[in-house]
Amino acid sequence: MAAPHAVAAAAPGAPPAKPLPVNALPVDAARFRRVFRRHPAGVVVITVDSEAGPAGFTATSLTSVSAQPPSVSFGISARSSTWPHVRDAGSVVVNFLGAHQEGLARRFATSGLDRFAAPTRWRRLAGGEPVLDGVTGWLRAEVRSLIPVGDHHLVLAQVVETDLREGSAPLLYHDGRYHSIQDYRT
Repeated sequence: MAAPHAVAAAAPGAPPAKPLPVNALPVDAARFRRVFRRHPAGVVVITVDSEAGPAGFTATSLTSVSAQPPSVSFGISARSSTWPHVRDAGSVVVNFLGAHQEGLARRFATSGLDRFAAPTRWRRLAGGEPVLDGVTGWLRAEVRSLIPVGDHHLVLAQVVETDLREGSAPLLYHDGRYHSIQDYRT
């Protein structure tokens, strides 16, 4: 019996796996982060309702996982001050930030402040979850699984409600800076 993490055999007729290039370097945390800095990603703020009040953090790790049922995943550091609130929440709201909301992204990426205090504008959904005003869209998702992975946790959640503002440019994060998609058009 194969181990649960075993790699499946290649499909019949598939080419054999190629060896790593001679110039490939070992992967350490700093190099891994440098590689991912070159990968542009959309910026979201993930919010939850908790016994201590609303909590949230900026993320670029959001991934759509499945359309049936609609599901998403995201990573959160085990050291994040928001992690205990996400861990204990039954649902999350993913707030998609627009190109004009770099300040909001920075606010929710900063430790040690009340991220929901003015000038942040927000309201609660019917279930009590906080949603940020002025975002390009949001989705509410029920947490289905929490998976520890290294120094992070992977959160899998099933989407149960969405809202979208058409025609809004997204906020992107690339090479350690926030950008508009306009920055990449020629």
